[in-house]
Amino acid sequence: MTSDYDDCYAERREADRVEFRDYVRVLRKGWVYIVVFTLVGIAAAAAFTIVQTPVYQATAKVFVSVQSTGTVSDLTQGGSFAQGQVKSYADVATSSLVLQPVINELKLTTTVGELATRVSATSPQGTVVMDISVSDTAPDSAAAIANAVASTFEDTVSTLVPLAADGTAPVKITILQQAVAPSFPSSPNVALNIIFGGLVGLIAGIAAAVLREVLDTRVRNEHDVHSIVNSPVLGGIQFDPMTPEHPLVVRDDPRGPRAEAFRTLRTNLQFVAIGEGHRSFVLTSSVPGEGKSTTSANLAIAMALSGQQVLIVDADLRKPRVAEYLGLEGAAGLTDVLVGRAQPGEVIQRWGETNLYVLPAGKIPPNPSELLGSTKMESLVASLEKSFDVVIFDAPPLLPVTDAAILATRTSGALLMVAAGRVHKNQVRGALSALSNVSAHVAGIVITMLPTKGPDSYGYSYGYGYGYGYGDAELGESPKKATK
Repeated sequence: MTSDYDDCYAERREADRVEFRDYVRVLRKGWVYIVVFTLVGIAAAAAFTIVQTPVYQATAKVFVSVQSTGTVSDLTQGGSFAQGQVKSYADVATSSLVLQPVINELKLTTTVGELATRVSATSPQGTVVMDISVSDTAPDSAAAIANAVASTFEDTVSTLVPLAADGTAPVKITILQQAVAPSFPSSPNVALNIIFGGLVGLIAGIAAAVLREVLDTRVRNEHDVHSIVNSPVLGGIQFDPMTPEHPLVVRDDPRGPRAEAFRTLRTNLQFVAIGEGHRSFVLTSSVPGEGKSTTSANLAIAMALSGQQVLIVDADLRKPRVAEYLGLEGAAGLTDVLVGRAQPGEVIQRWGETNLYVLPAGKIPPNPSELLGSTKMESLVASLEKSFDVVIFDAPPLLPVTDAAILATRTSGALLMVAAGRVHKNQVRGALSALSNVSAHVAGIVITMLPTKGPDSYGYSYGYGYGYGYGDAELGESPKKATK
């Protein structure tokens, strides 16, 4: 019971870490939005502050007391009475009885209603002291009005409260503190406005980053792949703009990180279809341009260098590339074998002095799907699996044509290439559906064109160029016809 509880707790903690990691990834991907929106918020707050007219606030203090005979009981009762009356007197301070004489005395060009919005009277809880504050665009004017309101308030309260039997006023208003002209404006608050603007911009930036992630339909990383398919991700290949000029990175840059990524893919693929007598794989993609042919060629080279007898078959009878990438003659090949014009041993070529053998596509036929789905192709696959340790079929994309799906049913499974930042999630789902409809096995996913930096870079695809001794001498010099 304790073990089960610990396992559940560990899984929950792992789920929490993954969720937190996803949040961090979203923020890292959208850092530009966050920075830009934050700066815009700060700039907008600064601009708003600049255009605002400074407002100064001056405050006068008055003391409310009750006349008494001086006994303890009278003083206590008078203090309680004064505290209760202060709240009412606060309303008197902003009434026309007080403000109109102030307007007349200072000759202000305003109305009682407008002046009342700039005057406030407050009293701290449990005290008989009242603060009369006035806001104005001029500091001297704010102080003058506050003092005038306090003075007029004193006279007004004296007239409002009836005299006692002995002719004395029961309530006395005393000015404790005259208002002085303030040195700094009370508003706008520059620091507060900028902080507020920055926070609003930060929230907007985070919202924009999250919205971008939600609306982005392209596959960007391993996380996106796992959200679509349950098949294992066998490897990740970094994007290299020089791939069209130098497709065979395992040969041209054997110590580079991309070459190591192909060797990692080779290692992971060894655990796929383990225990089966024959191992053959179809390398395909959802749409054209996802790097399936270069992956096929480099993976085949990496496998051959590990000592396995490897055959790569260019089964893309619509747009063959393997012979071109490997520098071989591709005029005769798979098409000739399927139509009976040649035997496999006559068109299979050995690549250099390695264990890699190549069966080019040959001439482009008018009916590729029929040829790949024929019983002749089925017999050829079975024959090749017996002659080689591993057979790799470079097949066309799944969405435009059905060739790869048909061929995948005759092999150990399909390796689906998924180009990061290029293919859309619904396209990958369509490709998986095409394989599922014919009951073809998806052996694994290979993510291609991954960025080398940033949150979308694949964990396996960091540089391992430590000089493990993979040299050009291992690859041979020139291809020749196979003897098999």
